[in-house]
Amino acid sequence: MPTVLVILADGFEEIEAFVPVDLLRRAGIAVTTASLSDTRHVTGRSRITAHTDATLAGVGDQAFDLVLLPGGAGVELLRADPRVAGLVRHHAQAGAWIAAICAAPVLLLDCGLLANRKYTAHFSVADELPDILSQEKVVLDGRICTSRGAGTALEFGLRLVALLRGEEQAADIAKAICL
Repeated sequence: MPTVLVILADGFEEIEAFVPVDLLRRAGIAVTTASLSDTRHVTGRSRITAHTDATLAGVGDQAFDLVLLPGGAGVELLRADPRVAGLVRHHAQAGAWIAAICAAPVLLLDCGLLANRKYTAHFSVADELPDILSQEKVVLDGRICTSRGAGTALEFGLRLVALLRGEEQAADIAKAICL
């Protein structure tokens, strides 16, 4: 069974985290949500508090098939914590999928993963990511998948399902949710 790690920091964009998590779990993928802090409770930008499966410290050096980084104001906390960059780099070097939505691709820039790649991101980070494909909803380049923001979370989540379970599974889920 494929495995996914979703790292949540206070201020995360709920839609960008919960929609992909929901779709991945519908596909039978083992998703672990991990709080960046020492508590398993993380509050998003809309003041929805999530109870995560673990803390990032509790995940340790476990390997995942995909690491997912949602956007929102929490991206600044993700960028400030060297554990996150280390984990992303380690998984990328191991051949895992790396997925980032909204402002989170800036973390991939910090990790050196966007050089000579196609990617998209939210317009709010265009100054840091001048090569974004600003009209694309989801961009896949190698084992990096990026998306623009909350409004593209369904397409992003379904693309992640397709990467881990195949196009047919993603199409079945899209049909089941009336997309």
